[in-house]
Amino acid sequence: MKKPLKPRAYLVQFSSHNLPQIFTDVLVIGSGIAGLSAALRAAPGCSVLVATKAKLRDSCTNEAQGGIAVALRPSDSPEDHLQDTLRAGDGLCNEATVRILTSEAPVRVSELMDMGVAFDRRGDDLSFTREGGHRRARILHANGDATGAAVESVLVRRVRERRGIVVMEDTFTVDLITADGVCHGALLWGPAHGLTIARAKQTILATGGCGWLYRETTNPSVATGDGVAMAFRAGAVVQDLEFIQFHPTALYVAGAARALISESVRGEGAVLRNRAGERFMPRYHRDAELAPRDVVSRSIIREMKRTGDTHVLLDVTHKSRRYLEGRFPTITKLCDRFGLNIAKDMIPVRPAAHYTIGGATVDEIGRTAVPGLFACGEVACTGVHGANRLGSNSLLEGLVFGTRAGVEAARVCAGMAEAPPLLSVQQVKREPAYASLNLTDVENSLRSIMWRNCGVERNGEDLAEALGMIEFWCRYVMDKQFDGPQGWQLQNMLTVARLMGTAALRREESRGVHCRTDFPETVEKWRRHIAFTRADLEWEQT
Repeated sequence: MKKPLKPRAYLVQFSSHNLPQIFTDVLVIGSGIAGLSAALRAAPGCSVLVATKAKLRDSCTNEAQGGIAVALRPSDSPEDHLQDTLRAGDGLCNEATVRILTSEAPVRVSELMDMGVAFDRRGDDLSFTREGGHRRARILHANGDATGAAVESVLVRRVRERRGIVVMEDTFTVDLITADGVCHGALLWGPAHGLTIARAKQTILATGGCGWLYRETTNPSVATGDGVAMAFRAGAVVQDLEFIQFHPTALYVAGAARALISESVRGEGAVLRNRAGERFMPRYHRDAELAPRDVVSRSIIREMKRTGDTHVLLDVTHKSRRYLEGRFPTITKLCDRFGLNIAKDMIPVRPAAHYTIGGATVDEIGRTAVPGLFACGEVACTGVHGANRLGSNSLLEGLVFGTRAGVEAARVCAGMAEAPPLLSVQQVKREPAYASLNLTDVENSLRSIMWRNCGVERNGEDLAEALGMIEFWCRYVMDKQFDGPQGWQLQNMLTVARLMGTAALRREESRGVHCRTDFPETVEKWRRHIAFTRADLEWEQT
């Protein structure tokens, strides 16, 4: 007989009295632009601990190619940037937080330049490019197509130099620790020290997104939704998880990771062609290759179905090799490794999961519904992106709201006494995991069904099938106690996949990046958010 199994607050059984403890004012979990910006802002008056799953530079920020959007040109304005962002968001943006984003962007980006980020220039002037959905050329880039790496390297150096910041790399955050509904830090695990409690007056989640839940993704393997899952277990509200942005152009070559081919390539004049060499985007949208990303992704999928192909071709052969090596050095070198000279050869591409729009619901300074817990960057849902993120607003969101979270966390810490004693946290004993359970096989199966059934285009039948399989896997995975990151990560992935699939099935319309082929129209009554707390979901236990 099956009985309901509520998602539990902690993944492992532990006692707070029997584990080593680390004390800090501010705990930052994650090391992309949001987390490092928060750490730097909190550090002047607080002790800060940065815990990161892999190495400090292993983040989605480091992989970002295109750039960072900011209205710095005389012909542009934060108001124009705001209007473009609202238009892309398809009715679900929070205008107040968008206004914060676009109005604070010039100051924050200028601060990055003061820190040493060298954005590309034409002569003495900053070089701006345009991407889909932007009516102005307002995208700053660095080292051609390595903007994220340029930003990340400067922030990493600043964090390592800053007194008062301690970094713990190769550290998996198992769960947030709460007592009486308040977050008091997190349970960490590392291969050298095992389980450790990090006690913090304030905790900032900056763990990134969920792209690795999909078989086809531009995200690194660390993007498994851990932060969304642990915030959900801790009692935070999570919302908008049906909105997953798919990047239209990921390299599609056997043996190659689905590496991003930046939207800036289309911004510089590249066009999309089918295998017959026909340019097809003008048939689908008046802005052709510069249409919003969701439009381009759906258009590519439909063209692939029409022609029976596995990919389409991105043509930038009108540019010289010398120009391409200077403007897109990362992409040029990547394609060279697979025998593609992009000055002569068209690039095989197809869409891939790229950005998680939803996450832990926060206010304008990053506070979640759990006292003591902030979230910023891709793990958070600020309302900036609505139903569809405008290109190059993601690095900016991490910068602006990471800064805000760090400032507020430090302010709160300054008014707090020493952290109160942590109540004993002891969980009901769970079954140990089966030694024969093949976690890699479950993970690969999950990623495959998410791509097939919860991808660029969805329908109710496919979503219900995916949820049925996810719930089946949950029955023999979620109630087990694992003793290492692979099991915990899989439990996080299953949690987030169930939330994503449930939200996608409930939203019976098409809006932004959420495309339901059985509900193709945008419906006014769905101009609202789908949110969950831990009490809303249950799995069945065999």
